[in-house]
Amino acid sequence: MKTPRILATSGGYVAGPVQMSWRLGTMLLDALTSTDKVRPRVCLVNTAMGDNLAYYAMAYEAFNAAGCHVTELKVFPQPSADPEERLCGSDLVWVGGGSVANLLSLWRLHGVDGAMRSAWERGVILGGVSAGSLCWHLGGTTDSFGQILQPVTNALGFLPYANGVHYDAETQRRPLLHQLMKSGVLSPLAYATDDTVGIWYEGIEATTVVSDAPVDSQNGPAAYKVELVDGDVVETRVGVGGSFQ
Repeated sequence: MKTPRILATSGGYVAGPVQMSWRLGTMLLDALTSTDKVRPRVCLVNTAMGDNLAYYAMAYEAFNAAGCHVTELKVFPQPSADPEERLCGSDLVWVGGGSVANLLSLWRLHGVDGAMRSAWERGVILGGVSAGSLCWHLGGTTDSFGQILQPVTNALGFLPYANGVHYDAETQRRPLLHQLMKSGVLSPLAYATDDTVGIWYEGIEATTVVSDAPVDSQNGPAAYKVELVDGDVVETRVGVGGSFQ
């Protein structure tokens, strides 16, 4: 049995060769390599953006350019495939950003939540950016409800921690995460990522910090273990290439 793995990120794609095109960043390319497949089967899930077809087209091009067999699981206007069959038949599932609140509601409505757990437990790599990172945790901070960030507390909980995304890029993210942890709204343990950075989880253990491109491990974007200790929030920074172990 393969160890369940999740790649939770604030990145994934880099700019493509022409306008309105993407290519895969280093951490996604490495995730594909770790499937041990010559032509990995990738399922795209862009529920959080309302299954926007333009996003699917750009993502298809990016994964095709990396030599993948690409499919998708849409829920608009109805599920495009049986969730269990499509997700469990993949090597990597990549979940795009957008509204994590809408994503969670629709996944539960259509049974995608249970199918995601089945895929994860069978060794399919689950990954995603922003909403596609928050969804695997207990909750975190989100702009799903408007310009002022609010908590989401009903995420899937495969990873029993809170999650912070876009930690260096959006000024509300860090202080709100700290506040919600202190007030008990969110878990007393969280993991956060700056833009372009991701965290690998082996089972439920945070392991390696990775990124879309080479960065300065000392001063560049990083990941963080955020803990509530005696009522105060303590952050441990881990640079790209480092480990939480």
